[in-house]
Amino acid sequence: MTATVELPVWLLVLVLAFAIVAALDRVLVPSARWYLRRRMERVVARLNQRLDRPIQPFKLMRRQDMILRLAHDPQVSSAVARHARSTGSREDVVFDRARAYAREIVPAFSATIYFGFATRFARRFSRSLYDVRIAPSAAKGELIDRDATVVFVMNHRSNMDYVLVTWLVAERSALSYAVGEWARIWPLSSLIRAMGAYFIRRRSRSPLYRRVLARYVQMSAEAGVTQAFFPEGGLSLDGRIGSPKIGLLSYLMAAEGRDLVFVPVGIAYDRVLEDRVLVEADEAGVRRFRGGPVQIVGFVVRMLWRLVRGRFAGFGAAGVSFGSPISLRSWRATHGNAPDALARHLMAEVGRTVPLLPVPLVAAAVSRAPTSRHGLDAAVRALVAQLERMGAIALLPEGGMAAGAAQGLRTLEKRGILVEEGGRLVPAPGKSALLAFYAAGVLERLDRDAASAPDAKRIPDERTETGA
Repeated sequence: MTATVELPVWLLVLVLAFAIVAALDRVLVPSARWYLRRRMERVVARLNQRLDRPIQPFKLMRRQDMILRLAHDPQVSSAVARHARSTGSREDVVFDRARAYAREIVPAFSATIYFGFATRFARRFSRSLYDVRIAPSAAKGELIDRDATVVFVMNHRSNMDYVLVTWLVAERSALSYAVGEWARIWPLSSLIRAMGAYFIRRRSRSPLYRRVLARYVQMSAEAGVTQAFFPEGGLSLDGRIGSPKIGLLSYLMAAEGRDLVFVPVGIAYDRVLEDRVLVEADEAGVRRFRGGPVQIVGFVVRMLWRLVRGRFAGFGAAGVSFGSPISLRSWRATHGNAPDALARHLMAEVGRTVPLLPVPLVAAAVSRAPTSRHGLDAAVRALVAQLERMGAIALLPEGGMAAGAAQGLRTLEKRGILVEEGGRLVPAPGKSALLAFYAAGVLERLDRDAASAPDAKRIPDERTETGA
């Protein structure tokens, strides 16, 4: 037992390597996981004391456990069997595919990253670009059933929407939202997963994939996880609120147990970062954006250079308004269980909730009728008065409408969108589409509310009953 054993150096190195790997696998890694898990639990416990809606245990499950739970869900298993029969494939092969879908969809939420980094960064980043204005709510979130699952329903104007809503709702709960293929870029994908987002293939028509996605959304809603989604499914190309897609909504409506409470959220900007790209795509008639990585990096570098030189004045205002909650149970009691009807109603409510900002107001006033520089203030006042009678919310700077009209005009002239010709304010050559892009949201509101004039008087009363 005490005799000396001679070994080649390579064999000694190999034995030591295996010993280190075994120690890591059996002792050090489990201990580190236990320590980090305990630390996360303490962080979550402190967060839940201040959140209106505590973080649900479902959201804190280990990612691997959640993937296994989703892959072995009875409805997913039935979908696997059906897919195997319809395609003639082996069932174990189809199951592996379903498990791959689950691995692709399921997030890896980190409370530390979400509340420690993401929300703080989102707040500072959005406020460095915009003057963020939030419309006051008449009521607070405690009027919503504490056992219900809250779903924030929003219009999609810019990719900044994700940033704004993340920190605006941070005092209430942690959001779970869907992101498309654009976010599957390393290391961005890892950060987005850690923030609780789940990835979806918007154009996938595979019944198996749709079933796996549906079950994840339903399991999340049934567990009470706060949701957020954009029914339009993509950015608005023309500035108007698009027709809703009912895919995710139908999945949510199929969730069992808890009531769903939809909270309309209206978002507006004085400047949409992607406006030129969106207008070009709309004019081309295809949803293909010409802005590539080089253009994006160039834009960011120019903005940073202006910021360093002290010449970056920001992009104007970004406005957010929360509408009256809509209970799914109450809706079903009076309207039945039609997802398309509910989707149209939700988008109509979102449209009524979108706030009025200086640039869209000036763009709409000029688009409605030619006006002079001196007559712009009166035109904006008349437009705002008409919209406020319909229940619209104006988020104007200090100084009221006069200051708002001046600010909106100054922004449009600085960007070369509006020019003065013959004493009249008109679109600059080649900028008519861009002016129409900003005017569209306001003019759409006028057209829509004019078409439902009998209901216009009741909108302000409803808005004061309950709020998000």
